[in-house]
Amino acid sequence: LVNDLGADTKGGGKSSAAADKVVEEIKAKGGKAVANYDSVEDGEKLIQAALDSFGRIVLSNISISQYTYFNYMNLIQRIHLRGSFLVTRAAWNHMKNQKFGRIIMTASAAGIYGNFGQANYSAAKLGMLGLANTLAIEGRKYNIHCNTIAPVAGSRLTETVMPPDLVASLKPEYVSPLVLWLCHDQCQENGGLFEVGAGWIGKLRWERSRGRIVRQKNQPMNPEAVRDQWDKICDFTDATKPAQAIGQKLPPSTFNFNHIQCILYALGVGMSTKDPDHLRFLYEGHPDFSCLPTFGVIPSQAAMMDGGLSSVPGLNIDFTQVLHGEQYLELYKPLPTSGISFSHCYFNIMNTYSRGELVCFNQFSVFVVGAGGFGGKRTSEKAKVYAVLPPPQRAPDAVVIDSTTRDQAALYRLSGDWNPLHIDPSFAAMGGFQAPILHGLCSFGFAARHVLKQFAANDPSRFKSIKVRFVKPVLPGQSLQTEMWKEGNRIHIQSKVKETDAVVLSGAYIDLHATSEASPENLPQGGGLQSELVFEEIRRRIKDLGSELVKKVNAVFSWEITKDGKNAAQWTIDLKNGGGALHKGPYPGKADLTFTVSDENFVQMVQGKLNPQKAFFSGKLKARGNIMLSQKLEVILKDYAKL
Repeated sequence: LVNDLGADTKGGGKSSAAADKVVEEIKAKGGKAVANYDSVEDGEKLIQAALDSFGRIVLSNISISQYTYFNYMNLIQRIHLRGSFLVTRAAWNHMKNQKFGRIIMTASAAGIYGNFGQANYSAAKLGMLGLANTLAIEGRKYNIHCNTIAPVAGSRLTETVMPPDLVASLKPEYVSPLVLWLCHDQCQENGGLFEVGAGWIGKLRWERSRGRIVRQKNQPMNPEAVRDQWDKICDFTDATKPAQAIGQKLPPSTFNFNHIQCILYALGVGMSTKDPDHLRFLYEGHPDFSCLPTFGVIPSQAAMMDGGLSSVPGLNIDFTQVLHGEQYLELYKPLPTSGISFSHCYFNIMNTYSRGELVCFNQFSVFVVGAGGFGGKRTSEKAKVYAVLPPPQRAPDAVVIDSTTRDQAALYRLSGDWNPLHIDPSFAAMGGFQAPILHGLCSFGFAARHVLKQFAANDPSRFKSIKVRFVKPVLPGQSLQTEMWKEGNRIHIQSKVKETDAVVLSGAYIDLHATSEASPENLPQGGGLQSELVFEEIRRRIKDLGSELVKKVNAVFSWEITKDGKNAAQWTIDLKNGGGALHKGPYPGKADLTFTVSDENFVQMVQGKLNPQKAFFSGKLKARGNIMLSQKLEVILKDYAKL
């Protein structure tokens, strides 16, 4: 649908010639076109004409020019800004119903940068960009995309201000391919701003300096403070790229970790060598060395904190007022003690993968004190609902009291939460706190490990999920009292500051996995070998990760399993040849290291009831070959079984 009133460059007069000429050109090329002479202020009529002719709506393109300073401001606004709004509004519901729409706003460099003598035109064109940015957000869930172009092209509008040879070189044909691509159903660009002309296309984005906090503790904010920090305020070194944060999908984040990060996190949430049960989370040489389940928040935290929360597009907030509201964490498998994780974040929703498998899911809410009052929904359609639940109305089944240290927040922040609210007294004071406060996720970690010890014997594989609401802050050095109620496999928890009786975690619960019916201790005794369960799990892991394991291990391990003093089975783990394999029975090649152990003692080691080193020195576990290769067994087994 070619809409043109046929007005002159100043918006006066009326003629069908301009629209008719374009329609004739399109038809001559084999296309379909219909002329329309309605004003853009009659948006409903214009859109209905398009629907009657073609049944579908794609884009609008509106432009007139006025080089008369502030004169004709009303006319320019009516045609460019109000006209764009009216036409788009008329098309909007049709696009929603058909679950598809592509809107292209035609702005101008005059609106982006300003231009002498075009105050009216510049204001209208930048207004169109603001309209487009909001439509891009509102239309996303309906598959309606809105982008903006700022073209330079020879036309009836520009031929009066450009030399003829320049007009000839700036053909509209050098602009239209961009428009066509942005309208295509395969194009997923949304909310973009593009300069285009003479065959060149460039995408624009805004930058924001890191800025500077000029308000100081117990001091009024004054212009002298602004003056003194002006260079920092205007410093675009490491500038951020603001956009709209709502519904924003962030780039994937990579997090590298090993036993050091796991141990540091365990120390950060209060574990200590004073408690022998904690050693399995603090010593990488422990036969059952494991990662605390709540370490699952750290990769997602790293994804959000790299560059600071201020790097989240469009998030312009006062970090002295940022408080953690709620947190949900679900594990799909026990966390490895080392590796590379990849997190995919939809602002407050995070999926984390390790070795190509989804290992955990995080969802969190953040409150910014005093930043409300702007209306809108209080919930997100993308958020899964994990309701907080009150504890049972009875005395708790278990209570644990644990002291935090004066340096607890200073220690926990080394796991990646660098918000100065937890370390800088002046920064904390600006947020209204008498001293730096403990991280909410630190209290979260304390409570989770209390449950893990009381109801799961410190077995990380029993942990399924946790949901908490953060109510009040904790000061480092205060004691945390965790009250627990067991309801089946769900443990309700409430945490308080012992010194003040103030509730800090409420409506919280942890879901545990039931003891597996397929675990070795539950297998029937007698004919079958209990060790087969473990080797079948190893077979599955090698099938999924064989090539990766071959690169890391490059060795062949053989296991001779005995029962009643006789050889009962032989298993060989080949991580030297091809993509890796597990063989049952005699192995045609030569193993680098061979173990001999009874089925019963093998299972005892798997269950953590028999230390492999003690088994070796007592003769229960025998080994021949390159004994130093035993250290590489951790790569094969440690992340997937207690052995």
